Amino acid sequence: MAENELKRATKTQEKLADSAEMLADSAETQETSALRQEDSAERRTRLAADRSLLAAERTYAAWMRTGLAALAAGIGGKALLDKLVEPWLVLTASIVLILFSEFCFVAGVWRELSGNALRPDPDTAKLPGWVLIVFNGFLIVLGFAVLVGIVTR
Repeated sequence: MAENELKRATKTQEKLADSAEMLADSAETQETSALRQEDSAERRTRLAADRSLLAAERTYAAWMRTGLAALAAGIGGKALLDKLVEPWLVLTASIVLILFSEFCFVAGVWRELSGNALRPDPDTAKLPGWVLIVFNGFLIVLGFAVLVGIVTR
């Protein structure tokens, strides 16, 4: 009888040791899983910041595209409609379109440079502000030169 109790006690100790080992493995797995989830959440946040930065750049590009189209329409309207429509109407439409293009150039830079800071910092490099200012400054000067040329002609 003592031998049976000894066997039972040994089996119970083995089961307890197995259970303790399984609990230790489970705890390690949970720690690893939690770390993986934190890394995954951080990566998703960083990717979201990248998407936000690229969306802001697409918005800037849309402002530039609209401004260039308005500038071209103002120049083309003056050239093509000069003899078909009243001169004052052609001049007014051209001036309005060119002034709208100037507004688009200013608004595009303003929106790009006054945007909220992205948290966390995105992996994608942001366009330098000085490049935007120089490029749009050139377009603004060009627009005013075209405006003066159209008005004085």
